[in-house]
Amino acid sequence: MYEKPVIYSFWHRAVFPSAWMWRNCGIAVMVSRSFDGEYIARIIEKLGFAAVRGSSSRGGAQALLEMKTHLEKGAAVAFTIDGPRGPKYVAKPGPVLLSRTTGLPMAAFYVAIDNAWVLNTWDQLVIPRPFSKALARVSAKMRVPANADDRQMAEFHQQLQSALERVTSFAEANVARVGSPQFPIRTRLP
Repeated sequence: MYEKPVIYSFWHRAVFPSAWMWRNCGIAVMVSRSFDGEYIARIIEKLGFAAVRGSSSRGGAQALLEMKTHLEKGAAVAFTIDGPRGPKYVAKPGPVLLSRTTGLPMAAFYVAIDNAWVLNTWDQLVIPRPFSKALARVSAKMRVPANADDRQMAEFHQQLQSALERVTSFAEANVARVGSPQFPIRTRLP
């Protein structure tokens, strides 16, 4: 799934399975400057991610510049696109802006878990139970032209939203089939 440099987006609800699946890949991830964000940053750094501090509500412009720097160095970056406070399943425009600025593609992904604890939080955070099956689904890449105007930016933002909805729907609908002939179990990423 994972290529460099690409601007990835995923829902906040899938933070735990995503962090485990792509640990030690050197992906830069935007983490909020909140009190909770400090703990998250420390944990993801131990898992081999680079924490970029900022969010749509605090320090977003500086964080986007730092994400751009990681991309220029050849790393992939990822946004928990509906975080840090929601609303759930509503994409923010950061990846679209970053794609236009860098000329690099963006893509959406989702990791569904067949047997998880679902927390009673704004995002319905998923924590995989032991021996759970997971299914990751990744969208096609999208590039935003450097000369995109406001109308085109809104269209690309809608395309990102739609891609997130499609990968989520597919993964959730098919995760129970992981291990079947149609979805053999993979233990490594391609």
